[in-house]
Amino acid sequence: MNFFRGVIGGQPAGPQPSGAETIQKLCDRVASSTLLEDRRDAVRALKSLSKKYRMEVGTQAMDHLVHILQTDRSDSEILGYALDTLYNIICNDEEEEQDESEDENAQKQADDLGAQFTDKFIQDSENVTLLLTLLEEFDFHVRWPGVKLLTALLKNQCAQVQGVILVSPMGVSRLMDLLADSREVIRNDGLLLLQQLTKGNAAIQKIVAFENAFERLLDIITEEGSSDGGIVVEDCLLLLLNLLKNNSSNQNFFKEGSYIQRMKPWFEVGDDNSGWSAQKVTNLHLMLQLVRVMVSPVNSPGATSSCQKSMYQCGLLQQLCTILMATGVPADILTETINTVSEVIRGSQVNQDYFASVNAPSNPPRPAIVVLLMSMVNERQPFVLRCAVLYCFQCFLYKNQKGQGEIVATLLPSTIDANSISAGQLLCGGLFSADSLSNWCAAVALAHALQDNLTQKEQLLRVQLATSLGKPPVSLLQQCTNILSQGDKINRRGSKVQTRVGLLMLLCTWISNCPIAVTHFLHNQDNVPFLTGQISENLGEDERLVQGLCALLLGICIYYNDNSLENYTKEKLKQLIEKRIGKENFVEKLGFITKHELYSRAAQKPQPVFPSPEQMLFDHEFTKLVKELEGVITKAVHKSSEEEKKEEEVKKTLEQHDSIVTQYKELIREQDSQIQELKEHVASASSQNEQMQTTITQQLAQIQQHKDQYNILKLKLGKDNQSQANTQGDGSHVNGLQTEELTQLREEVEELRKQHTLLQTQLGDKDTLINTLRSEALQTAEGTAGGSDNTELLKELEALRSQVQSQLAEINRLQTERQELLRRAESLDAAPGSEGSTDTAKVAELESRLAAQTSETERLQEEARSLLEGRAGLEQQLASATSTVAILQTEKAKLQTEVQESKKEQDDLLMLLADQDQKIHSLKQRLKDLGETVEDEDDLDARDQTDDDDEEDDEENED
Repeated sequence: MNFFRGVIGGQPAGPQPSGAETIQKLCDRVASSTLLEDRRDAVRALKSLSKKYRMEVGTQAMDHLVHILQTDRSDSEILGYALDTLYNIICNDEEEEQDESEDENAQKQADDLGAQFTDKFIQDSENVTLLLTLLEEFDFHVRWPGVKLLTALLKNQCAQVQGVILVSPMGVSRLMDLLADSREVIRNDGLLLLQQLTKGNAAIQKIVAFENAFERLLDIITEEGSSDGGIVVEDCLLLLLNLLKNNSSNQNFFKEGSYIQRMKPWFEVGDDNSGWSAQKVTNLHLMLQLVRVMVSPVNSPGATSSCQKSMYQCGLLQQLCTILMATGVPADILTETINTVSEVIRGSQVNQDYFASVNAPSNPPRPAIVVLLMSMVNERQPFVLRCAVLYCFQCFLYKNQKGQGEIVATLLPSTIDANSISAGQLLCGGLFSADSLSNWCAAVALAHALQDNLTQKEQLLRVQLATSLGKPPVSLLQQCTNILSQGDKINRRGSKVQTRVGLLMLLCTWISNCPIAVTHFLHNQDNVPFLTGQISENLGEDERLVQGLCALLLGICIYYNDNSLENYTKEKLKQLIEKRIGKENFVEKLGFITKHELYSRAAQKPQPVFPSPEQMLFDHEFTKLVKELEGVITKAVHKSSEEEKKEEEVKKTLEQHDSIVTQYKELIREQDSQIQELKEHVASASSQNEQMQTTITQQLAQIQQHKDQYNILKLKLGKDNQSQANTQGDGSHVNGLQTEELTQLREEVEELRKQHTLLQTQLGDKDTLINTLRSEALQTAEGTAGGSDNTELLKELEALRSQVQSQLAEINRLQTERQELLRRAESLDAAPGSEGSTDTAKVAELESRLAAQTSETERLQEEARSLLEGRAGLEQQLASATSTVAILQTEKAKLQTEVQESKKEQDDLLMLLADQDQKIHSLKQRLKDLGETVEDEDDLDARDQTDDDDEEDDEENED
């Protein structure tokens, strides 16, 4: 303990050990001490020395400190000392004051030390994982230094630490929990940590966003006072920018979560905007940047359009326009607001229309566009503000043909209002003012009013300008070329280069893809000599860009020439180039545009951002035009007349094909419209059909319900009748048999009678046949007594006789049954009569009660008819169809049954007769074989008839 007192406390006697020796002894104490208090005191001493002896502590003590973090997890105090010590040796923030000459070198050395110690610490990824685990400790003395240490590691080696945290289970989630800490110090440092963590890593940005970061950050911003809040709001906004910038997934999540609507209150400003604090300016600037991130032109068009729509619907655009027209707003906030409004309305027709309707709060009210253009052409306004206004005007006209037409219309003679300042007047004033920057801005703005709009290019040719008293007006096109030639004569250098570049860009945009404008330009005899003179001269570096633009303008006159002017046809212009300039020299001068250093900078993004006014030479949309035309102009200059003729023919053919394709497209559109109409008709018919089906189903259900009610009533009536009949005696039963059973028995009796008659007929025929055969057999037996064949024949006859006897027995049995059934039927017929004579009174009473029940039944039936009256037609149809089907099915079943029975009986009789015929035939054959004469059946029938006649004669004689 004396040792620690010497290090921490007063000065002991004797020689003092060096810093390295002291640190070595402290490290040994940390490594070897068994008591926790000794280790804690040693780590505390290392912490106090870590700033002064950063190199020594980091070199000797880092491993011991990491070991402390691993083993002494139960003591929060020693963990806090160890984390503070590691932070001091890794962090590069120099708090001690140093001489100015030494600041730079000292900072560089500190950065190198921080990077070295960070590399050493993260060599083992388990150290970072250990640190993430320690952040779960709620103790302030552990969590806060842990947050600071991890932030320092991310600052020094961001990518490596991000990789470890990304693969660590729940690593990002643990860090997100810091935002929910009730201690503001930890929460605020957690914001700084997440800022470093989300830099340049899309995967971590997505995880943080899906850990509900947007909700938490917006809540913190609201709690801290939004734009009036302190640096915590700034940190939240910086973290939001990290999460959203160049991350389409998070942007979509932000929009779908309806977080854009929560941004609107940020921009609510009062009437008194004086005395804004620097923090409020910073906060509002970051908020505007956050809006721009969501609608940046580099985002996908679909995502940008969706965000623009949401911003208009929630009123955010309206709030931004309020700031735009407010007074007392700081210049940098106003500039950034203009840029933000520009990108919110860029390419969105609804937003552009709204912006066109915004008026400034002046007397009289003026459109916001006019007020902004007044700032753009005013040379006393700040340069960045003028660039922002130009960008706003360009975004207002981007893909907005309606807006382009409105701007050009303010220049036409029929729409000029002398009592008010219009956008067209301001553009013309800027175009021809003495300020070269105003010339350039006005020229570019007017070029955007003509971009990809052939109609407005032709309309602008009508604009006439009054130059001076007593002179006729000249066209705007001619005045632009006049300024070019005059400016060239007055001054070829300095600021006038900017003016000529702007006018040349305007002319190139104006006459490109517009043959009528080309004709107007060539109609002035001085224009072509001026262009060729500019291109052919050998000028300095400053004039090369002007030469390239003149070459581009002359090339456009060739490429879009319709040969309407005899002196300036395509062929003659190419000959002029070949004689005055040379084709190769012309192409070389044309290439000066794309080789210019400012060309590539302007081509990167639509917003005009320039370090100084002198570098403001190229417009983004114009760079697209140059890229499109440079190649085709070069080919057009080198082509011969024959090739051009061939191209003309090909163009005509293509135009014919295009016309045919157009006709087919129109036909297809008509057919599509017809198909659509038919689909709509089918859809309506289907819906009507479904409605009808629903109605029919409902009506059927009602009918079934009424039927059920009718059946219930009918059943109830039947039960009442039955109960009455049971009390008075069962009049509907006779001898225990109902009327239906009696009818069935009568039918069975009738059927048995028919069968009996048929069987008697068959039996008579068979008896006749048997008698005939018997007589023949006897005769044969007398003629040929003792024959073996006769014996067999007699056996067969006996068998046949026995069969006949069995059939006779069956017939007798059927006759007996018939007699019994007849007696039973007679008894059934006689029974009601006898009982009727004895119970006449009872029957009369039953009939009276039955009449009462019948009247009640009729009344109920009338009620059922009244209920069914509304559905009579449909019920009749259903009943008719049902009855028809039932009748047909019944008749079909009856016919099928009768056919089957008839077939069966016929088959049985046929089989029986066939067997008997076969046997008779075999017997006859045998008799014939025995030599006996056998008569046919016809002879037998004739003989039988003769015998019958003889018998009748004998009987008559006897009488």
